[in-house]
Amino acid sequence: MAIQDFPLQGEFIELNVLLKLMAFASSGGAAKAMIAEGAVRVGQQVETRIRRKLRAGDVVQLGDNTIRIAAANRAGAR
Repeated sequence: MAIQDFPLQGEFIELNVLLKLMAFASSGGAAKAMIAEGAVRVGQQVETRIRRKLRAGDVVQLGDNTIRIAAANRAGAR
């Protein structure tokens, strides 16, 4: 099982965009199909919302792969 951290750059990232950025989907259509087929889980639930907003702390599972959404380090943050 592979676990990867994804550093969030803003407040959220949409699920379909994350799958493309992490190279789990070759295109937006492929990401949409994977989500629609029920192949993606957020937390312990199957997620079928293509544009589900993922925030820091969310965990996405796709097969044996796990992606943890991590808060980005902000310059000047204490």
